[in-house]
Amino acid sequence: MDVGELRGLFLFDGLKDDQLGELLAVADEVAFDAGDVLFVQGDPADFWWVLLEGRIDLLRRAGREEAVVNVMDRPGVWAGGFRAWADQAGYLTTGRAEGPVRMLRVPAAALGERARAWFPFGVHMIEGFFQTVRNMEALSRQREALVALGTLAAGLAHELNNPAAAATRAVDALEATCTTLLSSLVQLAERSLSAEQFMALDALRREIDPSVASVDPLAVVDREDALLTWLDAHHVDDGWRIAPTFALAGVDVAWFERAAELLSADTLGPGLDWVGGTLSTAALLSEVKESTGRVSALVTAVKSYSQLDRASLQLIDVTEGIESTLVMLGHKLRGGVVIVRNFATDTPRIEANPGELNQVWTNLIDNAVDAMDGVGELRISTRAEADHVVVEIADTGPGMAPEVQARAFEPFFTTKDVGKGTGLGLDISRRIVMERHHGEIVIDASAAGTVMRVRLPIRSSASA
Repeated sequence: MDVGELRGLFLFDGLKDDQLGELLAVADEVAFDAGDVLFVQGDPADFWWVLLEGRIDLLRRAGREEAVVNVMDRPGVWAGGFRAWADQAGYLTTGRAEGPVRMLRVPAAALGERARAWFPFGVHMIEGFFQTVRNMEALSRQREALVALGTLAAGLAHELNNPAAAATRAVDALEATCTTLLSSLVQLAERSLSAEQFMALDALRREIDPSVASVDPLAVVDREDALLTWLDAHHVDDGWRIAPTFALAGVDVAWFERAAELLSADTLGPGLDWVGGTLSTAALLSEVKESTGRVSALVTAVKSYSQLDRASLQLIDVTEGIESTLVMLGHKLRGGVVIVRNFATDTPRIEANPGELNQVWTNLIDNAVDAMDGVGELRISTRAEADHVVVEIADTGPGMAPEVQARAFEPFFTTKDVGKGTGLGLDISRRIVMERHHGEIVIDASAAGTVMRVRLPIRSSASA
């Protein structure tokens, strides 16, 4: 390889012989055979490759497939070398020789030095282009965050809908029950029920304990039939409305007989109506309490997950963040997913940004559920290890192929179908764990499933 051969390439039009000589001094000629891989998509673009002879196929992976997106078949075309302009730049494609190939390989650092010396204006243009690309990548990451936020919001709405709807139904029923309760009291007053009789009826009411009643459907139906027969025999109106409430509360015919001994024929119906109304009111209030309590618990989980009212760096228990994340992803965990928790009791608190770590737990748990296709065992464990805390999130999915595992943390690399993933989840998780918290995140995959292992320092370097 000499200056004369380089002079014949269109790429070097305008360069002087001494400049070509400088380039050759830092370059080397490399030969490849058919099938050889020169560089791999996502790897650091540490070299600038110039085709001298032969043909190179440029392949790009999309999901599980790899397709040829371009070819290098004209001497002088080039690829890579992006680290001459950006420290973190990687190859955009994979280069594979389609026959005997000769390439000029120049270290990216050496290329950058000469480019800045020979045409500084052009270098400023190139660096501006790379800044634009970085901005586009940042926008893509923001889109990933918005998509994740939308998914969580939809899940939260689903979680809130059930208890909110239950509370609404209970309040509507409570309104009708209160009307019946007041009406029965008016009838008892009109029919001159004495204070002594009312107090005795109230004592009889307090003997009923719905919490110990059998909830077996057949037992409830049998009690209801027996009570309805008794009410019909005693000419009590609306027995079909009264009997179900008492049957659910575990009341039998013997209790009704005692009530009949206490009340007269004209006060028996209103008296039973009043007792039944108190039972229904208590049951509905309990339902409202349970439903609103569930809503309150979800709001608490959201506050814990988002950490909106707390400092960015704080002393946290990682299990709290994991639990709040499980609540947020509850809509995806129902059905065939079994959650197995193994949280060590001696796991220490760590200095960390809980909001950022919750993004990590969200990505890892979401990926695990997707890998199992919604059916399997999700195992989450925590433990102390020297001056670190280790969190493991494992699934019983089909595992991860070595070639996928090797590239799992690459930006935009995904094996999910179009529309289901952007390939940024694990990249964001890696940045949060390694760059923001100076920890470690690794993949341990086998045929029995995948384990995502996160090691976080107990003490943040920011406070060291």
